[in-house]
Amino acid sequence: MQHTLVDPVLLFDNEAYLIFKNPLFWVPVLQNTRKSASFACFLGCFCFLGFIGGLHCFLQRRILVGSGFRDRKKVGALMGSVVEEIRNGGGHSVVDVESKAGFGGGIEDVYGEDCATEDQVLTPWTASVASGYTLLRDPHYNKGLAFTEKERDAHYLRGLLPPAVLTQELQEKKLMQNLRQYEVPLHRYIAMMDLQERNEGLFYKLLIDNVEELLPVVYTPTVGEACQKYGSIFRHPQGLYISLKEKGKILEVLKNWPERGIQVIVVTDGERILGLGDLGCQGMGIPVGKLSLYTALGGVPPSACLPITIDVGTNNEKLLNDEFYIGLKQRRATGQEYAELLEEFMTAVKQNYGEKVLVQFEDFANHNAFELLSKYSKTHLVFNDDIQGTASVVLAGLIASLKLLGGTLGDHTFLFLGAGEAGTGIAELIALEISKKTGAPLEEARKKIWLVDSKGLIVKSRLGSLQHFKQPWAHDHEPIKQLVDAVKAIKPTVLIGTSGVGKQFTKDVVETMASLNEKPLILALSNPTSQAECTAEEAYTWTKGRAIFGSGSPFDPVEYENKLLVPGQANNAYIFPGFGLGLIMAGAIRVHDDMLLAASEALAMQVSEEHYAKGLIYPPFTNIRKISANIAAKVAAKVYELGLASNLPRPKDLVKYAESCMYSPRYRSYR
Repeated sequence: MQHTLVDPVLLFDNEAYLIFKNPLFWVPVLQNTRKSASFACFLGCFCFLGFIGGLHCFLQRRILVGSGFRDRKKVGALMGSVVEEIRNGGGHSVVDVESKAGFGGGIEDVYGEDCATEDQVLTPWTASVASGYTLLRDPHYNKGLAFTEKERDAHYLRGLLPPAVLTQELQEKKLMQNLRQYEVPLHRYIAMMDLQERNEGLFYKLLIDNVEELLPVVYTPTVGEACQKYGSIFRHPQGLYISLKEKGKILEVLKNWPERGIQVIVVTDGERILGLGDLGCQGMGIPVGKLSLYTALGGVPPSACLPITIDVGTNNEKLLNDEFYIGLKQRRATGQEYAELLEEFMTAVKQNYGEKVLVQFEDFANHNAFELLSKYSKTHLVFNDDIQGTASVVLAGLIASLKLLGGTLGDHTFLFLGAGEAGTGIAELIALEISKKTGAPLEEARKKIWLVDSKGLIVKSRLGSLQHFKQPWAHDHEPIKQLVDAVKAIKPTVLIGTSGVGKQFTKDVVETMASLNEKPLILALSNPTSQAECTAEEAYTWTKGRAIFGSGSPFDPVEYENKLLVPGQANNAYIFPGFGLGLIMAGAIRVHDDMLLAASEALAMQVSEEHYAKGLIYPPFTNIRKISANIAAKVAAKVYELGLASNLPRPKDLVKYAESCMYSPRYRSYR
């Protein structure tokens, strides 16, 4: 049937059931299948009553069409009194209560709300059919003014829309004009989130077609400001919030999410949001933004994506004292309490969504990020974007830059400022790639890589005080406190910033790099823009236009001595959408480092001679869907090669298969 006639009439054992009214059928929709046996007994007792009630409703033409009532004044009842009569054996039909619902002016209290006081229990009930007013408020199916004349008639939309009919392309043009009028980036972010909540297809059409312009709006750097002010701009829940209050019932919370076929979960605990620190529950902007890119750039259907924030409190005093803060107002849980909550969460995820659901950890603090990745990589399909995604995209840029720098990866020396998740993750993947290409032991490859943290160069004399993830990078050398002195001593060809602290690549540091190298490679990767170690203009100016520059957040092109220099952006969005799609395509059950290497090599192959001529070591985002398809194909191929795939047989052409799997935001026609 195109339009289901729905009337919620019964409450049984505290569970609400939707009764599909039809003279010949009375079918319950069970919200809780565990009560199905008891409901079957109930249904048997009242099947005759249901038939008579349905026939009565049909003959009286008192029916519900779509989400609106055709004869609203004559349909409905006081749910509390009707249920009571049914339980007491009265057996009245819902529509047989006209004498009880009369109010001034002939208006009837259809939902029974006006007869209830504040302290009386009222059951919220609804008819859920995608037609009429409900259709216009369902972001999955709403097309706004793009509904055709035929669709407006078929779906009871006449009068609910202005008479104009616009194409999706015209809607897109109009919205882009509106967005460009906003001078404040956060206002653009809010406008995009509002669009996502009312018209999902148009949101993704805009993002895909204008990715270079809108990526900084829905992702870094604007998403950082959005997270800082998330409590103020919060309008509609876009994911699941799992707090300490839900301990012991996380599986039930997961079941509250309306979609069942979840393939990707992005989860954060908000402790280290970008370079902004502990934002607690307000970190939800990160999972929401990441999953928007999974769909727009990687083609994973939005219905298969689930953003989750785990709220264990916050140590941010400003948030704890903010009366409008939306999270738990308590200090962060740690130790066993934290571990037990995460264990319950990971167990519930696998139980509810299966072995192949990808869980992406996002913006966890160092002490938790490494432990969670190490612990669950053996039992779940997990991926940490800050450690592994950043490493993969940076390695891709390094591989691509070899055409400009010359030599092999093993010929270069790398110096990092920052030894946290990103720094050590990148360093380890570089060492792994050098080891695989040269055949040298991993320990030997690590000696080409040096790290500087807040206490100076990481050397063996500091081994006893180092965190476990820093220890592999402690080499033989005298202690050095200052970065510029480390540059002079180590003589790196590549300088990489992952410190999360802005302005650390000073003029002295950059000029020293330029004095040591004809083409110094400088990567200022910390996000957002305000936390970048240096700007593109500073890098080009201080090296007299010789630097090869990349950053985490976007920078505008720089004109230096009549030459336009275009900075590359080592954005994780190049990697994780295609990487996730590749895992899904192959039905991967575990993530292996070789898959990350495959993703890096696939991205590096997308850089053309035209890009190199501009100084770019990453391809432009305009072709990101094609780039993601190629990355997905390489990753999937590696999954099959390693014997970790469950989707068999392997497709012959993985690139074409990846493209065929991608979600399309174009409007569908409705019957």
